[in-house]
Amino acid sequence: MADDKEKDKEEPPPHGRPSDIVYSIEEVPPWYMCIFLGFQHYLTMFGATVSLPLILSGPLCVGNNSLATSELIQTTFFVSGICTLLQTTFGVRLPIVQGATFTFLTPTFAILSLPGFACPKVLGSVDNTSLITIQVDENTTANVDINEHWRIRIREIQGAIMVSSIFQVVIGFSGLMGLMLRFIGPLAIAPTIALVGLSLFEEASSQAGKHWGIAFMTIALIAIFSQYLRNVNFPGAKWSRDEGCHVAWFPLFKLFPVILGMCVSWGFCGILTAANVFPTDPNDPQHSARTDNTAVLYQAAWFRFPYPGQWGRPTISIAGVFGMLSGVLASMVESVGDYYACARLSGAPPPPVHAINRGIGIEGIGCILAGAWGSGSGTTSYSENIGAIGITKVGSRRVVQVGALMMLVLAMFGKFGALFTTIPEPIIGGMFCVMFGMIAAVGISNLQYVDMNSSRNLFIFGVSIFFGLLLPQWMKEHPNIIKTGSTEVDQIFTVLLSTSMFVGGFVGFFLDNTVPGTDEERGIAQWKKLNAASLNMKGSDKRANKVMECYDFPIGMDYIRSCNIGRYIPVCPTFCLPPFGSVGDEEEPEVIENPAAFGREAREAPPELASPEAQEITEL
Repeated sequence: MADDKEKDKEEPPPHGRPSDIVYSIEEVPPWYMCIFLGFQHYLTMFGATVSLPLILSGPLCVGNNSLATSELIQTTFFVSGICTLLQTTFGVRLPIVQGATFTFLTPTFAILSLPGFACPKVLGSVDNTSLITIQVDENTTANVDINEHWRIRIREIQGAIMVSSIFQVVIGFSGLMGLMLRFIGPLAIAPTIALVGLSLFEEASSQAGKHWGIAFMTIALIAIFSQYLRNVNFPGAKWSRDEGCHVAWFPLFKLFPVILGMCVSWGFCGILTAANVFPTDPNDPQHSARTDNTAVLYQAAWFRFPYPGQWGRPTISIAGVFGMLSGVLASMVESVGDYYACARLSGAPPPPVHAINRGIGIEGIGCILAGAWGSGSGTTSYSENIGAIGITKVGSRRVVQVGALMMLVLAMFGKFGALFTTIPEPIIGGMFCVMFGMIAAVGISNLQYVDMNSSRNLFIFGVSIFFGLLLPQWMKEHPNIIKTGSTEVDQIFTVLLSTSMFVGGFVGFFLDNTVPGTDEERGIAQWKKLNAASLNMKGSDKRANKVMECYDFPIGMDYIRSCNIGRYIPVCPTFCLPPFGSVGDEEEPEVIENPAAFGREAREAPPELASPEAQEITEL
């Protein structure tokens, strides 16, 4: 036993687990740490989640109805909390946040650009009632409800999302996604993940560019806290019966670099706003750095419970469903890359086939729920929160679940969510610069399994990245270039070819599977070794199975293991069809010998095997 422990300490962590991670996927921080770390995830996804309803307010014809916009924001957060709990508990079971996705925007704009959904011209309000006067045509006006004219539009989007998401549910739970993964190796995964971060540079630039000084300050603070001061412990008070009140030390800067960086920048912006340093003209880009834009605080309700069908019964059209299907496909491709990135950063082995199948299926269910509630968009995995895991070194599943509960509770308190809409946009942009850069780096790190001295591999990776950036940019400059004669087909191709992750991942997948190369050269041999345990190919190996317990269901695993039928169900943890990358290879892959770093065994490991930070924080 002592020899085994010594061996575990000598061997490097498998699957490329970050050596300085504080809490891995199965480890549970103290309850108060879970609250603060969960709130950090809430803040990280706040900017993107709030921005999407604001973008949709124009095509939905919400206009200056800020109360309606506030209700859309509340609904989006509420649905995100539900979907995150479903995903972390029954889906892929990684600490991955679910939120509103931008991949649904393009088909949404296409649907709302149809003649029947053009925004009417508002002539004014009718006395002090909830009616407004709109221009129907040149000679006709009508009085309509201030809410009904935009709810007609969102009901059409709701129906399109709900029906098209059934396709994602079928793809996930039928196991078709897992079968596709048999042909995917590091040269397909690396550009897909890297482009998740690289493709978002424009969004980060647009936010940060409104005041580069504030954005650079936010970037510098996060860098200082997460890198330069990560090993500096902060004194805190602790009380125990034996020692009474005494000083305890914990890595404050390493755990909360994002919150600290944003709060310091936010406070600094507040001081400069009070001193009238920033311009007061709303048309000036630097005006967004002010913190006195508090009108939404007075307009938001104290308490409001979002519910399904709150905007009315969803409507369905064939054109809407087929158009929205393109957003579903792009979201699925993006999520698979996010799963691998999240697993790598959270101290988990690469996700097995059954977990990926469940994750895609649960995301489909989440999109159906988002359509039923009427958030205006579907849900997908959030790349920025995966980047937060890389910065904070906290990959605990429980932390994200606590953050999801915060989304649910705080979404019912309108004024609390409205408070954080006052965070200056340059601060959000600075945070995005750090987070998206971290995602790109994680994607590129998958090339460690590949022979990068091979001109074949350099060609595949270079072309994949270049086309992943080139083609979507060209599509953006030529939005109506695809004309097949079918509006629905045009929308599908437009969205797919405008999605960097899809283009780069597809090019890498195609070239890697068609250009001749050995398994060792492609990284497939090492890739299969790293995934052997996750595919249950040695189900009798207790150590191998222990590694993968982080992907098991939270309850009922003893019964599931006793039923042989589970090995044929694509979403069951005992599913054991051949893995991706093993077609035509009968050689039995090697099982990882050091599972102590993952799963529940990580929590049950002796104290000397735990990270010093985790030991110290647990003592608090």
